[in-house]
Amino acid sequence: MTRQPAEATSGIALGSGRMQWMQWACRRCGAAIPLVCLAAALISLVVACAGEPENPTPSDSPVLETGPVERETPDSPDPATSTANLPPPGLRAELGFSPDVHFDTHLTLQIDLEAVRHPSDGGGKAWMASARRADGSDRPLQIEDFGRFEIIYQAGPLGIEVGGQLHFQVSSFWDWDPPQTVDPAARGYTEVRTDAAGVKLELDWYGSQLLTIVIGGRKLEAGEQIEITYGAGPIGAKVDSFAERGAEFWLAVDGDGDGIRKFVDNPPRVDILPADAAELLVFMPTSLHPGESFDAVISFVDQVGNAGVSFEGRVELQVPAGIELPKTVVFAASDAGQKTVSGVARSSGVYRIEAQALATGAPKSQTLYRIANPILVEAGIPHVRWADLHGHTQLSDGTGTPDDYFRYAREIAGLDIVALTDHDHWGYQFLDAHPHMWQLIRDAVKRHHQPGRFITLLGYEWTSWLHGHRHVLYFEDRGEVLSSLDPRYETPAQLWDALRGQPALTFAHHSAGGPVATNWSYRPDPILEPITEIVSIHGSSEAADSPQGIYNPVPGNFVRDVLGLGYRLGFIGSGDSHDGHPGNAHIAAGGGAGLAAILSDELSRKSVLEALRARRTYATNGPRIWLEVSIDGQPMGSTLAANPAGETTPQILRVRVIGDGPISQIELIRSGSISTLDAGEKLDWSLEREIPRLAPGEFHYVRVSMQSGGLAWSSPIFAD
Repeated sequence: MTRQPAEATSGIALGSGRMQWMQWACRRCGAAIPLVCLAAALISLVVACAGEPENPTPSDSPVLETGPVERETPDSPDPATSTANLPPPGLRAELGFSPDVHFDTHLTLQIDLEAVRHPSDGGGKAWMASARRADGSDRPLQIEDFGRFEIIYQAGPLGIEVGGQLHFQVSSFWDWDPPQTVDPAARGYTEVRTDAAGVKLELDWYGSQLLTIVIGGRKLEAGEQIEITYGAGPIGAKVDSFAERGAEFWLAVDGDGDGIRKFVDNPPRVDILPADAAELLVFMPTSLHPGESFDAVISFVDQVGNAGVSFEGRVELQVPAGIELPKTVVFAASDAGQKTVSGVARSSGVYRIEAQALATGAPKSQTLYRIANPILVEAGIPHVRWADLHGHTQLSDGTGTPDDYFRYAREIAGLDIVALTDHDHWGYQFLDAHPHMWQLIRDAVKRHHQPGRFITLLGYEWTSWLHGHRHVLYFEDRGEVLSSLDPRYETPAQLWDALRGQPALTFAHHSAGGPVATNWSYRPDPILEPITEIVSIHGSSEAADSPQGIYNPVPGNFVRDVLGLGYRLGFIGSGDSHDGHPGNAHIAAGGGAGLAAILSDELSRKSVLEALRARRTYATNGPRIWLEVSIDGQPMGSTLAANPAGETTPQILRVRVIGDGPISQIELIRSGSISTLDAGEKLDWSLEREIPRLAPGEFHYVRVSMQSGGLAWSSPIFAD
């Protein structure tokens, strides 16, 4: 999108609801500020009131291009969620915002959007002079190694004035050491120098990932250089926890010293490699017809799920009769720990394939073992397509490139469908302000799309701190970033109006709480928002009684609550991976994440969109199990026809679960009531029973709990 001029997004052009909010905020800060000075008022307000949302994952604190604003650490306190920083509940409801709306965060982003940058801001260039291990060895840098990095900044044509600043910033995500200037013997020690005679450098560091270099003495002229050595001490600086191609070191320039900065183009980059192979992964299709061919994806990852590990050896597969697969798969160093082999489902049944891997020359005690997800082979059953529709890369607040993201989804996680949803306005640089970044995503989506084998979707996260976060998915190669900070698309209704008539849909994320809850006062559009994400790395938003519930929940804002209001939404899960591991976000998390099961016989964008709009979906927090639920033969997501007057005949509920391990319990959830059934730790479980007819407005779904902590939810069946 094209940014609107400042006068279009501030001053008297503000809507009446936004104006009430501004007036309330100014009263809270003791400011009596006329409209003609609204821009200055906004800046004063943020200085007085700024607070950032709590963030147990590294995804929810802003890193802005504006000067004095810098990112808090993930475990920092959250003044924005305290009642002192929120308007009274009545005003919140009147304004129509999320119940835990983050006004301060939105204001900070709005100020950055409207900031006027001097021509010298962001000037110059920077490059990596050297990057090596702190111990001096020649081994490439791996995750959590300690490194020494020499970076050169060269001033641009306008230089940097006295009082201007150069900011050096390492990634705020995934545990890079802060660039500290206090203790030469400690981690992250950073030295800064210049050969420019007469230029004096003052270093300001406040314990964050940001080091400020203030220019003194005289102006830093065009072509003059500043040298930054990050990890200059004997220990060096600890690098990323996740493997990443082209990890960035950010430099920003406030050329005129007015407190507003801009990032330098083409920041210095370094490659961080994975650790050694620690886990064997094997993924098979969940459902097949007899005689159908398929791909089995076999890969090795390190302890946090990074791909590209080195493995030489063999994988032995124990393949039961009825499935045709190679018994032995040999890995060479050139395979980079990944292979896809072809198989055929010869006859009906439920199959579980065991795999053992042994590296060449390794003792048998170091064998890696995995039982693949179960395969159901049966005539006429629908195909389950596994999808992760929500994840991030280094283009917002994640790691890795779009190409790496899509390769991982298919070649490591064995997904059928994937969407990359970097934020519209969050991270270091923003999609809504940098069209080339959106083009990088579009090109990668098109490049990796393989109809019939692997479906890629164009998407982004509509990151509203006023109404909650939503994901926009396009089912063709083109689509726009309709920014949550653009006044044309700043409410869910405006977003849906802009998408209407396109092959697109949206879905809400962490809707019950987390960083910000969904504003459910906007009833989801039945065509454009037929589903909702009930589980991700943030936890479950299904209901207050859900296992592994979301953090900071808002009572009454769970998905089951809005189903009770008559909303009709199918269920999906997705990862919200920021580690570059779509489909496998649970590995590094050490617990649940999210996956979407989409029932679609044809593997095409058109068929996937049709299945999502029909709510033929179910959600899991990671396990790939078979879940089938129907009432009177109508599958999950259906709407049952209205009952004839006086009809009391019971309906037939059928449930079938094929687990990837022992199944602990099955919960039958009918509107607000729950019936819990002991599954006896069986691997396969089924039920057929009569139930009283669903009354108009009722809904029914199933929640599955695995012994391993795995969870699954069917989409509800609704009564008309």
